[in-house]
Amino acid sequence: MADDAEQRRAVLQKYSAGYSLRSRFLNNLANRLRNRFSRRGVLADLDDVEQCRAALRTCRPGHSDLSDSLNNLAISLRDRFLQRGVPSDLDESIELHRDALLLRPPGHSDRSQSLNNLAISLRDRFRQRGVPSDLDECIELHRDALLLHPPGHSLRSCSLDNLAASLGDRFLQRGVPSDLDECIELHRVALLLRPPGHSDRSYSLNNLAISLGDRFLQRGVPSDLDESIELHRDALLLRPPGHSDRSHSLNNLAASLRDRFRQRGVPSDLDESIELHRDALLLRPPGHSDRSQSFNNLANSLGDRFRQRGVPSDLDECIELHRDALLLRPPGHSDRSESLNNLAFSLGDRFKQRGVPSDLDESFNLFSQLPHTSHAVSRKDLAAAKSWATAAEGTNHASALLAYQTALKFLDQHVALLSSSSRNFDVIRMATASLAVDAFSCSIRHRALTTAVELVEQGRAVFWTQLARLSSPFDELSLPGDTGAVLVEEFKQLSSRLRAVFDRSTEDQSSQIRQLTIQWNDVLSRIRMLTDCSRFLLPPLFSDLQKAADEGPVIIVNASQYSCDALIVLRDQDPVHIPIDITQTYVSELSTEFQSVAEQFGCSDQQNKLVGILRKLWRHIVEPVVQALRVLNVRPGSRIWWCPTAEFTLLPLHAAGPYERERDNLPQIYISSYTPTLATLVRARQRVSQNASTQHFVAIGQGNPEGGKELRCVAPEVAAIAQRLIPIVSSFTSIQDSDATVQVVLDALNDNQWLHLACHGMPNRQRPFESSFAMRDGPLMIKDIIRSNWQNPEFAFLSACHTTVGDENSPDESIHLAAAMQFSGFRSVIGSMWSVDDDVARQVVSTFYDKLVDDSGRLDCRRAAVALHKAVKKLRRNNVPLEQQIVFVHIGI
Repeated sequence: MADDAEQRRAVLQKYSAGYSLRSRFLNNLANRLRNRFSRRGVLADLDDVEQCRAALRTCRPGHSDLSDSLNNLAISLRDRFLQRGVPSDLDESIELHRDALLLRPPGHSDRSQSLNNLAISLRDRFRQRGVPSDLDECIELHRDALLLHPPGHSLRSCSLDNLAASLGDRFLQRGVPSDLDECIELHRVALLLRPPGHSDRSYSLNNLAISLGDRFLQRGVPSDLDESIELHRDALLLRPPGHSDRSHSLNNLAASLRDRFRQRGVPSDLDESIELHRDALLLRPPGHSDRSQSFNNLANSLGDRFRQRGVPSDLDECIELHRDALLLRPPGHSDRSESLNNLAFSLGDRFKQRGVPSDLDESFNLFSQLPHTSHAVSRKDLAAAKSWATAAEGTNHASALLAYQTALKFLDQHVALLSSSSRNFDVIRMATASLAVDAFSCSIRHRALTTAVELVEQGRAVFWTQLARLSSPFDELSLPGDTGAVLVEEFKQLSSRLRAVFDRSTEDQSSQIRQLTIQWNDVLSRIRMLTDCSRFLLPPLFSDLQKAADEGPVIIVNASQYSCDALIVLRDQDPVHIPIDITQTYVSELSTEFQSVAEQFGCSDQQNKLVGILRKLWRHIVEPVVQALRVLNVRPGSRIWWCPTAEFTLLPLHAAGPYERERDNLPQIYISSYTPTLATLVRARQRVSQNASTQHFVAIGQGNPEGGKELRCVAPEVAAIAQRLIPIVSSFTSIQDSDATVQVVLDALNDNQWLHLACHGMPNRQRPFESSFAMRDGPLMIKDIIRSNWQNPEFAFLSACHTTVGDENSPDESIHLAAAMQFSGFRSVIGSMWSVDDDVARQVVSTFYDKLVDDSGRLDCRRAAVALHKAVKKLRRNNVPLEQQIVFVHIGI
């Protein structure tokens, strides 16, 4: 083949520059040189770029070889980029591929080739710079190419493999499990199309192995890792010394062996990993695009061996290799934060071993570069910032607060890349973890009380916050000029479309959602560039959040591994800190004890246990807060709002008390409401009632749901509401039993601002978006509520069980029925913390609506908390069991 290349060069020299087929000869020579480089790796063969440029110059517009010349030059530039790492080569390659694709419209025999090649170059650029839109476009192009390679097509396995690899990259950036599962299935199909002897079998073995390794890291299934290692070994056998991809197989097998060592602790796995990484590094000389990866991976394995065996030379070599990797990942490189984190972590290890202060100083100097990340934030960036916070906490370093601020900024940017779907909730849950509550604790310890409020807001209810951005009050977004008006309208339309397609499941709709998300973020960026709009939909400042306390103090109660604290937010002064002298473990144990008791409410011995828990809440948490409120001259009978975090969200703070004669419990002192976040309360206060002169009320009663237990008091409950409200509201609609179906209810809420819903509440603590209200024809789920776009909702009374019960693993996200109603726009919501007795609900409702009417004879949702307080007070006089007296809670204004 080498002779063939030289023969082509000799033939070419016989033809002058004006020869009509000269471009074809130039292209053929370039192809032969490129093929020779792929086999032998001789850098001089990359000079085929100049041959391709010469071929392109001979092709005028309309020339039959123009698309081939564009394509060949683009491929050669990409090859040169992969070897020499010059970004401009890759940018030019992408633009040339775009030009070639335009010359290959639908129906052209080479269209699939251009789709594939453009996609590959976009993926390369994504891997270098981390721009999400490059990867999303790459995936869509690969899907289009796959459609042009149906079963039986010789290139189908190639398309399957390329699409799978790109989905794997997106999983690594965003963490959406469905991308990884699809990736693995596509790789398996591709491997079946590449049997032993197929020239591309090693690629399929390698790629499937990588994806299985990624799934092992996410889910921890040992068989995925074992299969990954065996596939990597098979691929390596097909890539002997001299093969252009041998370094990839060496690197990948080494990485999987390291993963198995970390799971099972077998020393030989780690030793083999290190030797394989050394071999891979030798095949990646200076200038190779993957050299920094080899430095990084070899360093990580040496670091693991140091931590296992304590040999100082392993750690020293690890640090030097991480330094080399960092030099190859300058500012703007998508993997720079990974290298900063790894080098900082290794220096921290050496400081712990040898106590040299300069190692610790350098470690935190490296971490301090993280806030200056210029590329789109990935999971690696967020993980690095979290690592910084953990290291700073462990050494009591002064940068801890900045580390948390950086991590929460990255969290906001990372989540913004995700489409609004419940399938992304697990990604959000893993990303948030304890970040917000630990940041709050750190701020308190640094006496930065207003910062504590800002950070805990930024890292809680993240999913709802993203959705709220799709239904923000656009009326207050007033932009100057025609450009501003166009942007506002475009933003409103995109937000509405994103909300409407929430949680759709087909691939076509998923693609649509991704494209809408990209467009939405682009318009948002343009709005923020306008005068006075730089903070539009950014996390609010304390001055904004303080407005939540306009009608009374808001008490944030926080449980962190580092401390437990309460913070009272007031309308006209700085927050007041109340130390809570218990641990997060104690709060967790108290929450577990309460959940156990709540499951058995109704049994005779549970009353005393409940009282015991309420006394503990009073003594350790609520009484110190009440004492502080009294010092602050918050008069008895006033309203207060609780904003609990972590396990505190599962505890009935509103009912705490000493439960002793001659002593008041909290309900006798203050009127309690809850809010999941301060921003939610602020939005509810600021949302002005439209058409306030008319009040349309709908009462929905479903006492006989499909497959559910009959609720006998639902009909009398709805009848009592009708009797009280028909004379005073503009319209009253009653929907019951066979009429109360999912769609009828959703339609009714489009026409009514006031809602009473009496039915079974069905919490789903493992899949919270499937928590539901039981209707006649099936469940009305949270995901249905989210997709709705109700106009000016005011108040909802959820007379159903468990409507404030959310996801058991992430209480800070508040994914429950009451929160869904609130985040969908209802300013004031009544919900329940556990099972509600049918007759008790009827009694509460009868009194409640009497007290909800103001002096002018109209309903006022701002009276809901007081109305509930008075209704519950009447229950106490009727000797209703304690757990039923305190089951209902008020959320909102």
